[in-house]
Amino acid sequence: MARRATKRGEERTDLSGGRDVLVCGASFAGLMVARQLAGSGADVLLIDRYEIGERQTSACVIPTAWLEELGLLDSERQRFDSVVVHTAHGSIELPVPWSFSTFDYRTLCELLWNGCDADFETAKVHGRAAGGTGGSSNGSASSNGSRAGTDGAGAAVAVETDRGVISAPLVVDAMGWKRVLASDSTVQPPDAPLSRGLEVHPAGRNDDLEVWIDRRYVPEGYGWSFPAGDELRIGVGSFDPRFHVRETTELLAEDAGREATGWQGNWIPHKLRDGTDSGVFFAGDSAGHCLPLTAEGIRPALYFGAAMGLELRAVVDGHQSRERALAAYHDFNAAHERQFRWLLNSQKALPKVPPRLVKPVLATAFAGAAGRFAFNRYLGIAPPQFARTSAVSGASPRRAEALA
Repeated sequence: MARRATKRGEERTDLSGGRDVLVCGASFAGLMVARQLAGSGADVLLIDRYEIGERQTSACVIPTAWLEELGLLDSERQRFDSVVVHTAHGSIELPVPWSFSTFDYRTLCELLWNGCDADFETAKVHGRAAGGTGGSSNGSASSNGSRAGTDGAGAAVAVETDRGVISAPLVVDAMGWKRVLASDSTVQPPDAPLSRGLEVHPAGRNDDLEVWIDRRYVPEGYGWSFPAGDELRIGVGSFDPRFHVRETTELLAEDAGREATGWQGNWIPHKLRDGTDSGVFFAGDSAGHCLPLTAEGIRPALYFGAAMGLELRAVVDGHQSRERALAAYHDFNAAHERQFRWLLNSQKALPKVPPRLVKPVLATAFAGAAGRFAFNRYLGIAPPQFARTSAVSGASPRRAEALA
């Protein structure tokens, strides 16, 4: 289990004050936003409770093309061009027209950080501080095009942390499903639209990316085994947050002949939420960017983080106001609602398929051209080409040092 990194004594300085951009959350989405701002000259502060790369909460698998487009292949541990699905009535191998890769979380985060030139500090965010205003909830357009995104006095959002109150006109919440900086009260599990996931990391090797759709392990959800070099990531995810998955995770590991060790778990959002709220930008799990049905969250976190970073970059470069950026990102996020709803409807339908029909349905749906179409449509929700078209050219001292 990860241990929270906290500075002590003289190192624990007061962070109170103003910044151009404050990014709360230093995992996939937050790092991608900060990377898009590299070379802009903006005063960017990235904060997180943990050191960068310290706390893995994901099985860490992603379409390989995303690693290639972002220059993150050094984090790759293993590659797969098919998925083996086990059902209560037999197994089937589904060929994928592109490949998946498992990767090392710490390495990937460090590579993303190498592309940034922001400041980083460990701090816990408590919420919005009194006295900070956020403006409109969806960022109605404004004609102001100031460089730092300020729209007049009082436009900054104030964030209360355990190291002081930090204010910035551009504030990002990439801290996860709790959506800490939202203006409304957070719905807690099990009533929130969240799935429950838990996995173990035993030592071992395997050539297959495996998924179990078997109610022996979970009535509504699936199990998995994702090999990553010399370890396996074995877990169970339940679409019903009331179903506890510890015993069935142990059962799946036992059935796979592995020791249940190296535990990690998390709540997994499975419903898209607003991308903006009262002047704050949301990305990753805080915006519900984890894809329903498959619970794939890393690719959409990078995708939406890149899109948000473009809007923030245009603000600090003086090309648009904060309000225009809020409106544009809100609309970009909302434009994906139909695709997320399609996956959520599929998630709701999966548990209703009789166990004896799961294998034949998969064989029919993913055979030949139909399977290629389905997989490519799924990849197209957050296509890897977006990483290339959204890339910002700008000098990053940290990146230059890493490449030297």
